[in-house]
Amino acid sequence: MKHIKEASWIRSPRNFLGSVTTFSREISFDKDIKKAYLEASALGVYAAYINGKKVGDAYLAPGWTEYAARIQVETYDVTAMLTGRDTVKIELAPGWKCGMSPAWAGNIKAKPVSPSLGACEAAAIFALTVEFADGSEQTFTSDSSWLAERNKYIESGIYDGYVYDANFTDPEPLPAQEIFHTKDTLVDRIGERITAHERLPVKEIIITPKGETVLDFGQNMTGFIEFRIKGKRGERALIEHGEVLDKDGNFYRDNLRSAKARAEFVCDGEERLMTPEHTFFGFRYARLTGWSDEIKPENFTAVVVHSELKRTGYFECSDERVNKLFGNIIWGQKGNFLDVPTDCPQRDERLGWTGDAQVFVKTASYNFDVERFFEKWLADLRTAQKPWGGVPHVIPDVFDPDIFSSAAWADAATVCPWQMHLTYGGSEIIEKSLDSMKRWIGYIDMFIRDGIWRGGRHFGDWLNLEHDSDGPCDVGVDKDLIATAFYIYSSEILIKSIELCGGDAEEYKANRQRSIEAFRREYMDGGKIRPEYETQTACVLAAHFGISPDVAETAAQLNDLVTACGHLKTGFVGTPYLLHVLSDNGYAETAYSLVLREEYPSWLFSVKMGATTVWEHWDSLRADGSMWSIGMNSFNHYAYGSVADWLYGDAAGIKTDESAPGFKHIIFAPLTDGRLSYVKASIESRYGVIGSEWHTENGVTEYTFTVPEGCTASVILGGKTAEIGPGVHKFN
Repeated sequence: MKHIKEASWIRSPRNFLGSVTTFSREISFDKDIKKAYLEASALGVYAAYINGKKVGDAYLAPGWTEYAARIQVETYDVTAMLTGRDTVKIELAPGWKCGMSPAWAGNIKAKPVSPSLGACEAAAIFALTVEFADGSEQTFTSDSSWLAERNKYIESGIYDGYVYDANFTDPEPLPAQEIFHTKDTLVDRIGERITAHERLPVKEIIITPKGETVLDFGQNMTGFIEFRIKGKRGERALIEHGEVLDKDGNFYRDNLRSAKARAEFVCDGEERLMTPEHTFFGFRYARLTGWSDEIKPENFTAVVVHSELKRTGYFECSDERVNKLFGNIIWGQKGNFLDVPTDCPQRDERLGWTGDAQVFVKTASYNFDVERFFEKWLADLRTAQKPWGGVPHVIPDVFDPDIFSSAAWADAATVCPWQMHLTYGGSEIIEKSLDSMKRWIGYIDMFIRDGIWRGGRHFGDWLNLEHDSDGPCDVGVDKDLIATAFYIYSSEILIKSIELCGGDAEEYKANRQRSIEAFRREYMDGGKIRPEYETQTACVLAAHFGISPDVAETAAQLNDLVTACGHLKTGFVGTPYLLHVLSDNGYAETAYSLVLREEYPSWLFSVKMGATTVWEHWDSLRADGSMWSIGMNSFNHYAYGSVADWLYGDAAGIKTDESAPGFKHIIFAPLTDGRLSYVKASIESRYGVIGSEWHTENGVTEYTFTVPEGCTASVILGGKTAEIGPGVHKFN
């Protein structure tokens, strides 16, 4: 940032709530240009144009942050766009700043970010600097010299979509209004930009049993529809977005709740190509109404948008159903990583839920390079953390400040930075997060009674199946048990983090051991969970977090529970670790059976039902075609996609070594299964591509491991260990 803090925050002078404002100015100069750059940010979202051409390729800039403390600034090189006689325009839309989800109206903060800016008002700040060949420079900053007018986007919002009136022209542009708002919160962009990626054509035009025209793009995605339209002057053409068809084959979107998720175009009789800028939708299907133009598939393209993340992880096996599941996991991550790791991209929510991010972070870091993405999000988490140490449910925080902190959700404060350390190496993220980790553990300590975290309000093992799936989402597994287990787990991470940074963790070690002993007394009998607390998730947590005095016995108990019913019963909390506990303790066959199971409940059930992303519920769409519910039923919800880290780490056998993080030292320990003839996976680390493959033919299995330069690896096969260096190595 060089000049943006010399600029003023500006807004529309007439307060066109919910619409897009365009700030414009003519600039001129007669000197030769050496370099020109635009610095821009907003409380809301913006798009910049010079001489009618968009500046940069980002969407929804500057992204979503904890506005009271951090607002990102993007700097664009615009040297080649300037002529010396130029028209500069900045479009400002409400974005995430305004029009917050009505579904959460009872919990949403109503207070504005600034005393000069209402809760439903947006503002922009920018500076265009031109450096000349003679060494001088000129800066054009946002202030009242810019004209403000209402844009043809007469309505625009994250949840409701937009209304574009091609006939509209603001009859009275006025000078922009300067407002007082601090510039101390402006920071250089940390995370990746949101950009456009795949462009998907219409797969099929459907005439539903109701006689409605529906476009099927063949893939549930996040983005918008680019369309060509002419129509008749005054005609209103409407696109409504949805994820699924109902059991009768009709367009369905009740699961979007109050989100209108529509694109409405008021025609002026002139043909044009519409490419929306300021919102996004989660959809596979689109219902068209009010179109007089012939509906041709070539006139519609679905544009996929997400954070500009580099793909780093790949998995493939001989079972195409599993390959489809993995592909669905990739699409789910793309659809929910738009600057913030959201729970879902379609309904009136789209919030950065900490629990979802925590359970998926390991998979996320293998699939894509998310180091900067999580660095940015964790900076917001640390900012939003309460003075008393509590961590909000969602980051950025939009809830009432007095809301409770939940175990397994707020533990994102420890789990996410630690996973960044394991996947990418280095200690910087740990050093930045260490105080936050300590404060989170300190918060829990206030509720510890005789070693047990008692009481409080928790989400429990969200959406588990230890009870009627139509019942409450948070029952079925004892919440104090879960809370105490995660206290022990997060304490372990904190201890490791303190020691990594050269500190003394003895007090935390003592408190952790106290809670381990209390957990064993309260919930266990030897190595088994007591009958009154016995659930799959209870066994998973006791074993995976090293709480049980006899992990082998606890794992055997878990295996018995799974084989007795033939399927998993875990929810958001237990599912990420379920397969690991089984395969780590000699029950790989059971783990594979869960992965390969096609009947409900299972990962492959959704694949069998035609899913193209991961569902929120094990039965979001039931076998008879009915829906789980209206109130909370996303078809693009990545949490259960955490199974991918088992596919990488156990099926393919690529594991990190905590003593040499960032895959400096790799552990290869693949687990074969007779139901698969081959598995291959790769992860691109900071050192290069790590690869693991195995093929079985005529009862003989051949293994191939790839180690990048500068790395070493341990190969564990058949109870024997071999040490290898860089290169490609084969074993049989």
